[in-house]
Amino acid sequence: TAYRLGLDLGSVSLKCIVFDRQNRIVFKRYLRIAGRPLAATLALLQEMTAELGDPVFSGAVATGSGKELIAGAIKAETVNEIVAQAEAAWSAYPQARSIIEIGGQDSKFISIDRRSDGTPFIQDHAFNELCAAGTGAFLDQQAERMGLDIERFSVIARDAARIAQVAGRCSVFAKSDMIHLQQGATPDYDIVAGLCYALARNFKSNIGKGKPIIRPIAFQGGVAANAGMRRAFLEVLELQEDEFIIPRYFASMGAIGSAFLTLEDREKWKTFEGVDRLREYLDRPVKPEATLNPLSLSAHHLDGNPWQPLQGDSS
Repeated sequence: TAYRLGLDLGSVSLKCIVFDRQNRIVFKRYLRIAGRPLAATLALLQEMTAELGDPVFSGAVATGSGKELIAGAIKAETVNEIVAQAEAAWSAYPQARSIIEIGGQDSKFISIDRRSDGTPFIQDHAFNELCAAGTGAFLDQQAERMGLDIERFSVIARDAARIAQVAGRCSVFAKSDMIHLQQGATPDYDIVAGLCYALARNFKSNIGKGKPIIRPIAFQGGVAANAGMRRAFLEVLELQEDEFIIPRYFASMGAIGSAFLTLEDREKWKTFEGVDRLREYLDRPVKPEATLNPLSLSAHHLDGNPWQPLQGDSS
């Protein structure tokens, strides 16, 4: 059996999906990389190989912010993450017209349209800018600061009776608002719900930037697990339940889309050389690069004398 492999390496996690010839998922993993993306990839591929029994792949595609890092190491093709997310959405949920994707370090909006023959295409897209506000990392940081794990954060944000007002356009301002609310004895329930609503409003006004967010909407990425964020988007975007799609594998949609793309233009895909090639890459001897000698001050300068060129200094 020839399998198809999709990998999505982000700033926080690695997602892996393997399909068989009948488009059934035979292997799926979500792994925190802990700052060691290549080592995490090797561990995951070794687990995959052991479980599937030395699999043969007809195609392997990597996406995400770290795609170039792993693609060269395992001899895989790469694809833009916007394309991969869209491919997964319109293949699994053909009714979807927009995508909200929020990961650890970035957020994306994707608008989908269809040609006269029904073929889907990406009509428009946008990324968040360089601010941490509006990302999963921002929610993780604030949950930790409040002494909550992200799972507990999710539940109390969903169940909050009131929504505290928190700034959403800047993580610094949001943190200041939270401190002020805590000093005023505002319940944690209300504050964490306020954070979720702030993130949803930020997405609508900053990333959406006045673009029409056409329904139904697919909510993808790891943050889609957060029940508080689901509630916030439903209310901020004024959606009905049937207009808001939470994919079954919401955190792995980039990897799924990458694997689906191996069915297109098959001559393009490289022969996967995964585990052995990556192990050899990690075990290779690394020679230290030649560096310049560190700068130093002479006794003349250390004694407080005025600057003057040292002997042999032509400047």
